[in-house]
Amino acid sequence: MNTQQLIDAEKKYLAQTYARPPFVLTRGEGVYVYDADGKKYLDCAAGIAVNALGYSDPQLVQAIQDAASGLLHTSNLFYTESQVALARALVEKSFADKVFFANTGTEAMEGAMKFARKYHVERGDAQRKNFVAFRGSFHGRTMGALAITDSEKYQAPFRPLMPGATFAEFNNLDSARAAITAETAAVIVEPVQGEGGVYPASDDFLRDLRALCDERGALLIFDEIQCGLGRTGKLWAHEWSGVTPDIMTLAKPLAGGLPIGAFLMTDKVASAIHVGEHGTTFGGGPFITSVALSVFNRISDPNFLAHVNAMGNYLMERLVEINSPHIKEVRGRGLMIGVEMDIDAAKIRDIGYTQGLLLIQAREKVVRLVPPLVLQKTHVDELIEKLSRVLAEV
Repeated sequence: MNTQQLIDAEKKYLAQTYARPPFVLTRGEGVYVYDADGKKYLDCAAGIAVNALGYSDPQLVQAIQDAASGLLHTSNLFYTESQVALARALVEKSFADKVFFANTGTEAMEGAMKFARKYHVERGDAQRKNFVAFRGSFHGRTMGALAITDSEKYQAPFRPLMPGATFAEFNNLDSARAAITAETAAVIVEPVQGEGGVYPASDDFLRDLRALCDERGALLIFDEIQCGLGRTGKLWAHEWSGVTPDIMTLAKPLAGGLPIGAFLMTDKVASAIHVGEHGTTFGGGPFITSVALSVFNRISDPNFLAHVNAMGNYLMERLVEINSPHIKEVRGRGLMIGVEMDIDAAKIRDIGYTQGLLLIQAREKVVRLVPPLVLQKTHVDELIEKLSRVLAEV
């Protein structure tokens, strides 16, 4: 099928839940992707912060080939070596004592909420069943995760949602203090909000939130599905603040583009769940965890993280140099940067396609830059040149 035939077939056979541009991506190499007509695009989206190692990475390809020659699936009724190895690696390089593997970030968030509620039931405090999230948050689109996602557009058609969700103001401790009650099971926060506009939580806010949760008896859950795993220049985004959560959710880049989710937790949380109280058919399968272990070992390398920091700082410097009246603010950490505009970011995204640039937005007026973490200075310079042309055209 040519491009138009494929687009027509997509509209005929797939549920229309996505708005896609009028080209078909066929392959990728490094930080570039190519469409069916051979046009080359600098990818500043990375599959929404997923493709940390870019495209056609030789080590990742080899890891996939090696894993494919072994077990693809066994279910969680049996032990498999790669699942244990990945869990061990995650625990040894984090605050956590235990891991539960899922298939997506949303599944990880649903599981984290279940574990948080069960933790309080086990402690004889079953009235703690509610959750506090924050304005601007995004935690997923399933019924539980959607209830703690601050978006009227996403929530309205699907009410009633899971009851007991309250929203406090992001980076506002007084607002959080007013929201956390004796019925709060957990407080859920992104150390850097992604979909909400790329807003970093202040280090003081996360530190004070940790102390407040301890004072009030609520668990603290960090959603690092988008901002974790090296994206901010540290392995975990919360490391910048020097505090740790009770539970942390992960997904996007963990398997380099293959589907996996996970949530990490302390022993006090893990001990509250018993056999049969939570499960998954595919989560943590031997094929996925084998590939994810290879990806995680590379992302967690200090030299790799130093590179992310260096490229993030360079990208921030170059963005500030752009002389455009449309740019209101540049913010973020590492290679997770939001450029807030005074116009609709969708216009910039669409013109970017014509310039060979893949961009995504966050809310209405923020261009979100989450490129592969293997980005180099020459790629940053190309991005700045093309983005400058786009802004001039706008």
